[in-house]
Amino acid sequence: MTITEIYHQLIEGIKNTTWVEFLAVVFGIISVIFSRSENILVYPTGLVNTILYTYMCYAWWNLKGEASLNLYYTVMSIYGWWMWSRHKKNSTEKEIHITASDKKEWLITILFFAVCWAVLFIVLKKYTASNVPIADSFASASAYTAMWLMAKKKIENWTWWTITNTASIPLYFYKHAVFTSFQYIIFLILGVMGYIAWKKKIKENSLSNM
Repeated sequence: MTITEIYHQLIEGIKNTTWVEFLAVVFGIISVIFSRSENILVYPTGLVNTILYTYMCYAWWNLKGEASLNLYYTVMSIYGWWMWSRHKKNSTEKEIHITASDKKEWLITILFFAVCWAVLFIVLKKYTASNVPIADSFASASAYTAMWLMAKKKIENWTWWTITNTASIPLYFYKHAVFTSFQYIIFLILGVMGYIAWKKKIKENSLSNM
């Protein structure tokens, strides 16, 4: 595909963006901004995004892996909302704080990703009409991993979101979901900013506990 063709597809895609996709993108960006600042509103705003994308991926774009992913997002958003709102017994202090994974947690995370990718690929290849099963399952598996880590406030969630966003940009562009593809470019930038912000908070917490 030439630069001219990409440009024309971009313009055409923006013109054809529905209000549903536009609304989902706006709430998705707002949700990531709240996540960057460790604000619990990441979850209610994120729910609007994930519910709408579950429908669009399944009904419009034939991205069954991404549809299952957004359904998973919806469930994990409720779980994450509960986790982030918990406080220590008889205290106003939050029960979980931003932390980095140790070696054992990293191994578990990589195993979790690998299993998700393998299972999703097999399901998409055998039981759906997806014409991009490798890319669809890869983006979905990395996002499954990122969402799981975010609920536990692990800083590595931003690393996995970066992988997800990088894979999703061309995937959605290929499916002519241009505005959504643009959303993932913004997510990619916000993800880097989120990692930096959380890294700073870990350092601040470490100094305060000395």
